[in-house]
Amino acid sequence: MAGHSKFKNIMHRKGAQDAKRSRMFSKLAREITVAAKIGNADPAFNPRLRAVILTAKAASMPKDNIERALKKAEGNDGENYEEVRYEGFGPGGVSVIVEALTDNRNRTATDVRTAFSKNGGNVGSSGSVSHGFERMGQIVYPASAGSADAVFEAALDAGAEDVESDEDGHVIWTASDALHEVARALEKALGAPEGAKLAWRPKEWTVVDASAAASLMKMIDALEDSDDVQAVYGNHDVPDDVMAAL
Repeated sequence: MAGHSKFKNIMHRKGAQDAKRSRMFSKLAREITVAAKIGNADPAFNPRLRAVILTAKAASMPKDNIERALKKAEGNDGENYEEVRYEGFGPGGVSVIVEALTDNRNRTATDVRTAFSKNGGNVGSSGSVSHGFERMGQIVYPASAGSADAVFEAALDAGAEDVESDEDGHVIWTASDALHEVARALEKALGAPEGAKLAWRPKEWTVVDASAAASLMKMIDALEDSDDVQAVYGNHDVPDDVMAAL
């Protein structure tokens, strides 16, 4: 859409996480431990673990932190996390999906509901918004990876389903079961990505005006401030001038 950049919406969230690097590393470590516990501890045989380690490396997470998280999965430390998903609506009628890893459902539910309610949103029932999203693989590259045409060609050759490019970078979408195969092929062609993971891609986007955007971003920030929340997805499309003013 002219005048809009959904990539900037994604990067706004990445930027917010980068500003909270310690918390981000903690969440990545938790995901590494959980992925290793529920699957093979060898990334070569565990696609989920391979993806989160790739994301951790792209975020400059120290190698020692990654190895410590892997070793934690080998021991019986008493920490057992379960995956929980919340769905709801934010300011401007935006649909929001929140993914969490928690050892205390009550604590996490309280954090999520408080973040929604204090910022003009409300938590819905399971399935209330997920029907408006697709579960897909998401691979993110910086603009320096190549031109839009070059990245599109590489993505097409790798078996990707769609590419979104602008001056800020490239977001490559794959079928959920093809993420790791496509990511490996792209790494050979374009180098290491900034991140690769399963994500929720909106089927339709909701354009958010200035008054709703400020409250929406505060809500997302509040959600991401919860140690239990791993990722927040929304179908918000914030105009470039509005995003720049936030």
